[in-house]
Amino acid sequence: MEKHDLLPIGQFSQAAGLSITALRHYDAGGVLVPAFVDPMSGYRYFRRDQVRTAQTIRALRRLDVPVEEVRRLLDLGAAELSAALRTRLHAAERRLAEQRATAHDLLDRLSEGAEMTHRVTVRQGAAERVLVRAATLGNSGLDAFLRDAYQELYAAAGRGPLTFAGPAFIRFHGVCDDENETLVEACLPFWKDGAQPAGLPEGITVRDLPETALACTEVQGAAAAFPRILGAYDVVAGWIAEHGFAFAGPVRLIHRRWTGTPDSPENLLEIAWPIEDPGAPRD
Repeated sequence: MEKHDLLPIGQFSQAAGLSITALRHYDAGGVLVPAFVDPMSGYRYFRRDQVRTAQTIRALRRLDVPVEEVRRLLDLGAAELSAALRTRLHAAERRLAEQRATAHDLLDRLSEGAEMTHRVTVRQGAAERVLVRAATLGNSGLDAFLRDAYQELYAAAGRGPLTFAGPAFIRFHGVCDDENETLVEACLPFWKDGAQPAGLPEGITVRDLPETALACTEVQGAAAAFPRILGAYDVVAGWIAEHGFAFAGPVRLIHRRWTGTPDSPENLLEIAWPIEDPGAPRD
């Protein structure tokens, strides 16, 4: 290949909109390899048709695509790359919407005060027998898991047939968001003195939950959708800590009224956190 068919790295840098330092970095990572390297000077040269590739790399990096992912995307055809970019765009739009909602919720809490945004009360939760379907996951997989889990739970209850003893609820054993996974339990309470389930499918179990005190707040409509609902969890957790109680189990998200559409104004959820007085005598 003749050198006059190639662009030296300085000219290529200008045409591609990438710094010489970045080009050297992409060369070292195997993302954009020069067409020719002078063995004497070590000077890099690129083919003219590599300019478009370099411009694509620049655009992907501006979208915060990691270098390793850039290398994979460059190996795709145009149709596959377009599909991958649309998927990433949808994820970015969702993330932006979540950040906007989180910021508005925090501004409301700062201006109104947490106690004005969510009123926390304490009630006594009765002992319950529940059907349980569990999985370890983060927020991205939560909706799909809950949809499938409750279909299975209601189908199992119908074969009993079991008598429902309260609204369905979810137990979170830790932080469940875009950065963290935790054990999540979909729970369906049923009357323990009535018909009992038999021949449960794999993955569904029966569990008895003890009577416990619960620190609670309700959220409705848009406030019940992720990520705004995280502010309500924060308020309840802060109230428990400030009032000297101990956290006595996984937090519950109780579906008092649920339409099936996450942002419906008719949705009414209750956050209920088991608590105990650390100074109270135990059995």
